[in-house]
Amino acid sequence: MKLMNTAQKPAALTAEAEKLISDIEKFTPWNDQERQDKGEFLRRLKSGEQLFTRENTTAHLTVCGWVVSPDRKQVLMVHHNLWKSWSWIGGHVDGDKDLLYAARREVMEETGLKDLKALSEDIFSLEILAANGHEKKGKYVSSHLHLNVTYLFEADTDQAVQVCPGENTGVKWFAFEDALEASGEEWYQERVYRKLNQKMLEKQY
Repeated sequence: MKLMNTAQKPAALTAEAEKLISDIEKFTPWNDQERQDKGEFLRRLKSGEQLFTRENTTAHLTVCGWVVSPDRKQVLMVHHNLWKSWSWIGGHVDGDKDLLYAARREVMEETGLKDLKALSEDIFSLEILAANGHEKKGKYVSSHLHLNVTYLFEADTDQAVQVCPGENTGVKWFAFEDALEASGEEWYQERVYRKLNQKMLEKQY
């Protein structure tokens, strides 16, 4: 009797997954965190795991914008409703094929900025973030991973900003060190925000 091969084959890669794989393969990690997370991004994407929508309840893609002033001395933060802390700006990809566009959209929606310049079309940073279980719109969301792609933007500090009531209660420019102090999330302070500032200054964007 012939035995059936029960091993599952990886799902065929979508065009958007192949594009993201190419972008991530070109990305040069800045530290061990980015090096390890790059490998995990690629492993999951190449396996065919569907990451572009929240239908994958254990892990999915998000995007963030690190928005700095023209003189590179300030960063724009929002006071996040869910995390109750000053934080960077971003959200879920929700099926969008263009991650840079998605990051720009999230920043503009959450801050009211009208003029936002991408300092590069390339990925600025990669992070895998743990999202603890929480209530959203009256429904419990189980703990899961955010596979986050960060892009670097510039905006003038004299632009009008406004809160996005569904997402935040404040939008404010901070000096770099003040931004770190304003965040109530120690892991983000040390592993994300400080890294983003140091990386931007070192690479002289």
